[in-house]
Amino acid sequence: MTTRRDVLLGAMAAGALARAGSAWAAPSQPATPVNFEIPAGACDCHTHIHGDPAKFPWFEGRVYTPELASPEEMRALHKALHMQRVVIVTPSVYGTDNSATLFGMKARGDDARGVAVVGPKNSDAELDAMDKAGIRGLRVNLATGGTNDPDEATRRFKAAVDRARDRGWHVQIYTNASMIPLIKDTLAAAPVPLVFDHFGGAQSAAGLQQPGFPELVELVKSGKAYVKISGAYRASKLGPEYSDVIPFAKALIAANPDRIIWGTDWPHPDSVTPPGRKTTDVQPLFQIDDGKLLNQLAVWEPDAGVRKRILVDNPARLYKF
Repeated sequence: MTTRRDVLLGAMAAGALARAGSAWAAPSQPATPVNFEIPAGACDCHTHIHGDPAKFPWFEGRVYTPELASPEEMRALHKALHMQRVVIVTPSVYGTDNSATLFGMKARGDDARGVAVVGPKNSDAELDAMDKAGIRGLRVNLATGGTNDPDEATRRFKAAVDRARDRGWHVQIYTNASMIPLIKDTLAAAPVPLVFDHFGGAQSAAGLQQPGFPELVELVKSGKAYVKISGAYRASKLGPEYSDVIPFAKALIAANPDRIIWGTDWPHPDSVTPPGRKTTDVQPLFQIDDGKLLNQLAVWEPDAGVRKRILVDNPARLYKF
């Protein structure tokens, strides 16, 4: 009798064979077993799908081109991590086309939610359809490609709020931490929940008092904002444990454990095209051991009850599982 595991392994093998004759390499899978108990209903709150470009064309204005990452490979990742639920986020390489995200969500059924990227050309009817499919927020990406103008950041943020508000969605922000104090009043006054990616863009080498991190902690403490303690390798160069991230994670959790969520950032795209290469050249994915990365959560928060809030309760509330 063919099992779902057989189907998954067959799909992964087919994907590997397809890549063997192309420029694509496989995204990372956990090499380290999880060393603490993962509660039922746990959620990886930050992932991406990079689909076959023949079916899901890249955005012409992208600043990098990633390797592929399929729903089948994501399912294998989450089986190893004991993650039941997932949030798939539209990456910048698709612009405002959310088809690959919706494709990945459909593959996971009721255990998936999504965060979309939209612009003026995305109709209200399209957003209503995405809501029915499980989209629960809009992402404003100020980091990939670099947006350092607070006026431009404010304009883009307010445009997202206008589209999210009536649907009960949140607005997710990917930014450098230094932008937060420049637009803090706008953020604090927003009529929708806020979600900050990847430690709010803080860099561990700059310390806890770097511009933006105290303001992030204040927004989290007030209950206005959630923050993803995700992508530790983006905040630190001290892998694979990223020990210098510990004080940042602990400060955010202590500020308000009901506003903290966790994610892998799988498949770990490198969003910077090196000098001398074209944005259309395939940029290798970072090879991150997500098992070792997840094990750091037990270092950041030793209490199993608080970890359950981070992995299960907070995502269930925010993404309406």
